[in-house]
Amino acid sequence: MKGHLLKGFPTGTQIENIEEDFRNGLKLMLLLEVISGERLPKPDKGKMRFHKIANVNKALDYISSKGVKLVSIGAEEIVDGNVKMTLGMIWTIILRFAIQDISVEETSAKEGLLLWCQRKTAPYRNVNVQNFHISWKDGLALCALIHRHRPDLIDYSKLRKDDPIGNLNTAFEVAEKYLDIPKMLDAEDIVNTPKPDEKAIMTYVSCFYHAFAGAEQAETAANRICKVLAVNQENERLMEEYEKLASELLEWIRRTIPWLENRVAEQTMRAMQQKLEDFRDYRRVHKPPRVQEKCQLEINFNTLQTKLRLSNRPAFMPSEGKMVSDIANAWKGLEQVEKGYEEWLLTEIRRLERLDHLAEKFKQKCGLHESWTTGKEHLLSQKDYETASLMEIRALMRKHEAFESDLAAHQDRVEQIAAIAQELNELDYHDAASVNTRCQGICDQWDNLGTLTQKRRDALERVEKLWETIDQLYLEFAKRAAPFNNWMDGAMEDLQDMFIVHSIEEIQSLITAHDQFKATLPEADKERIAIMGIQNEITKIAQTYGIKLVGVNPYTVLSPQDITNKWEAVKQLVPLRDQMLQEEVARQQANERLRRSFAAQANIIGPWIQTKMEEIGHVSVDIAGSLEEQMNNLKQYEQNIINYKSNIDKLEGDHQLIQEALIFDNKHTNYTMEHIRVGWEQLLTTIARTINEVENQILTRDAKGISQEQLNEFRASFNHFDRKRNGMMDPDDFRACLISMGALLDTNKHKNKCDILNLTGWFCQGEVEFARIMTLVDPNNTGVVTFQAFIDFMTRETAETDTAEQVMASFKILASDKPYITMEELRRELPPEQAEYCISRMTKYVGPEAAPGALDYISFSSALYGESDL
Repeated sequence: MKGHLLKGFPTGTQIENIEEDFRNGLKLMLLLEVISGERLPKPDKGKMRFHKIANVNKALDYISSKGVKLVSIGAEEIVDGNVKMTLGMIWTIILRFAIQDISVEETSAKEGLLLWCQRKTAPYRNVNVQNFHISWKDGLALCALIHRHRPDLIDYSKLRKDDPIGNLNTAFEVAEKYLDIPKMLDAEDIVNTPKPDEKAIMTYVSCFYHAFAGAEQAETAANRICKVLAVNQENERLMEEYEKLASELLEWIRRTIPWLENRVAEQTMRAMQQKLEDFRDYRRVHKPPRVQEKCQLEINFNTLQTKLRLSNRPAFMPSEGKMVSDIANAWKGLEQVEKGYEEWLLTEIRRLERLDHLAEKFKQKCGLHESWTTGKEHLLSQKDYETASLMEIRALMRKHEAFESDLAAHQDRVEQIAAIAQELNELDYHDAASVNTRCQGICDQWDNLGTLTQKRRDALERVEKLWETIDQLYLEFAKRAAPFNNWMDGAMEDLQDMFIVHSIEEIQSLITAHDQFKATLPEADKERIAIMGIQNEITKIAQTYGIKLVGVNPYTVLSPQDITNKWEAVKQLVPLRDQMLQEEVARQQANERLRRSFAAQANIIGPWIQTKMEEIGHVSVDIAGSLEEQMNNLKQYEQNIINYKSNIDKLEGDHQLIQEALIFDNKHTNYTMEHIRVGWEQLLTTIARTINEVENQILTRDAKGISQEQLNEFRASFNHFDRKRNGMMDPDDFRACLISMGALLDTNKHKNKCDILNLTGWFCQGEVEFARIMTLVDPNNTGVVTFQAFIDFMTRETAETDTAEQVMASFKILASDKPYITMEELRRELPPEQAEYCISRMTKYVGPEAAPGALDYISFSSALYGESDL
């Protein structure tokens, strides 16, 4: 303590004995002038007791004027040499003028000094400062304080914990010689005392605090720079992350669109259905994560812009082609191609389904026709009439007439075959070549049959007059049997005909037609009985008149047994047809259940999504409650939406079943799966954007010190002028809003009075000011002002943000007022990461008297804020 009191005293003035030297008050007043730097009243020069008391009172009055309370310390006790009172007074002086002005993070003087020591010695081994007595016994803490600020004075690595006296003496000697701190303590007393005097050590340590005050200022500057650099680094990381996500998303869209634009149709139903399944996988598996990435990208962009505004940085401009609008346009193009691709797939599947049906029908009719024509050309080419008897030639003539009747009956089938072939060609059937070849062969053969038939008729007619009329019963049998047989062929063909339907009504129509056919069977059976009666009549006549029937009926190849067999075949096909139709009814009923199931869910989910969209819109414009309450409400909505996802997945499952069943319409609902998907994606995007908007409002409020009442007032004003209730104002409404809040002169109100009231300057100034404001709230010229932009503008003038000038001033402190800074200074004053960040980005200083390795911190500070060199 004595050494502390000697510091700064005039030469020749010494304090040898504390209890004696302060008794007259003169040295006490001198001490106060030295340590306070102020002048005290002139002392009384007399040597009487009342002179001494008067001088001591002047000193005590000065101490009291500085707000220091002197408890139980009076001038008489000091003059009388009361050691306890004198020491108490001296400690009070030291506490007020040497220690009490120490403040670290709003703590008391003692706590602040202790916290300062802990921070400065934290990196040093074997040092753990917890108090102002035992923690300083080994001398390492004092040496660490010196080395932290002046590493050139002490080699800390050579100090040993087991040499406390050597460490303490080293610290005392260095402090006295280089730091102008007098030696106030004795090393042996400190080491040999179980608990050194706390006040003495705290007094001595406070001298180090004041000696290194300049270094503290540099540390404060370094902390500010680190904070600014951290903000810049985080912003750069967010920019790089946005660029990466945008590139990946645009690349995925670029790869996906050509796949969706590939409209090369497959030739088989199985291959096209596989394409449809691949498309379903794309919608269910591959696209949803990209929807989330797109939404997250927009959220990251908005958050980054908010952070840049709050930190007074220029707005982020992504690389060319990677703006949010570019991604939105690319996404819109993807969805347009996607919609066209699905429509094309379903159209192609319908076409292939129709083609398969027609191809099978073509093969069936061709088989029947080719079976019927087998041997007909050979039969027509015979010249058996040249050697036939009269009765035989007439039989041949009647037989030919029956053939012609049969030929005419088959004309319809040939026309059907040609029509089916033409339709297959029009629908681009993959095996149209073989169809055309077979059809052409049938047509050529049919033309040849017609020619041969006409030639044979001409030949028979030439010799008909030579022959007698053959037996009319045979002829009657042949004439009636052939049409009946042809009818049965047609009936069998119809009963075995393939069909394709898509609704209950269509299959019911087929059932009605089948019932009508069954209603004709009794009349057909009567015709069969009549035809069989003719044959029975022939047999009866032959038996009655003893006519020996040789061979079969000469007029037809049909026998009674053929008619009977074919009739039995027709009767057997009827119940089979019944079964096929009932099975199709069951299938259509199942399809109808699928339609109704899908419609029941879609008619609930669709309105639910719409309702949630409206509710979210209400929450986003509702000014009741705090932003945190709005955030909680939105989070609850978000959780409800996430929990609702299972309903969408179930509807997707029903939609897949509908597509697998080839169901293409649904009269029970106006909602398609595409409607639900788009609505769901819009709902997810809306809730995420709304939450992000509230988060940004909270960030803006907290960063700019806006109260909840102010924010509610801003929201109420915005909602009032949001005419369309869509969360945006057009420029005219925005102008009216600013005028209503007193933020802009109503130029329209005074427009017609400019000459009279001399408000022309006001009007022009208002228009210029409004144009300037619009560039701030709508930098991209979208024509609308969002609530976030409105809030940013209303709080911009009151924002407390760091500036380029502040950062320059901080660097100037670290550089000791030089116009440049060295790498060594940066690495000494800043944490390693921030130091290297500055070194890698600062340009070389080229000004006068530049030292080796000098860096330009002025241009670097300007660049941090997007400004040119100041």
